[in-house]
Amino acid sequence: MHHVDILHIEDDPHCVELMERALGKIGRPLDFQAVADGELALQFLAARERPPRLIVLDLKLPKVNGLQVLAQLRGEEKTRTVPVIVFTSSKEPRDVTLSYQAGANSYVIKPLEYKDFFEAVQRIINYWLSVNYPDR
Repeated sequence: MHHVDILHIEDDPHCVELMERALGKIGRPLDFQAVADGELALQFLAARERPPRLIVLDLKLPKVNGLQVLAQLRGEEKTRTVPVIVFTSSKEPRDVTLSYQAGANSYVIKPLEYKDFFEAVQRIINYWLSVNYPDR
């Protein structure tokens, strides 16, 4: 089973496509996997020996929502220290607070314009996969 650099947990196929395009333009090979709901994400992670290097998580997901996924990730030894970036359209202060309380490493509001979306993804990837020193 190959190692995944980035797991994108997102139910909007358009957003997943934008993420793939943005990652493709970064100029370094990254193994990217997307799953469309929280339940699939938890199954995907449970089946893997090694967790991804970075998880990009939407809050509004079918079956198991983003906050529930985050709580599960932080409760498991294997995923406790994996950086989780909440990448969502919600600007609700309650969502921000609950995300950090549940263990999010960062909270980023999805930009609407492609150029801004690309720049946000590039900054996230550059920081978490290049600048940040990981716990493994």
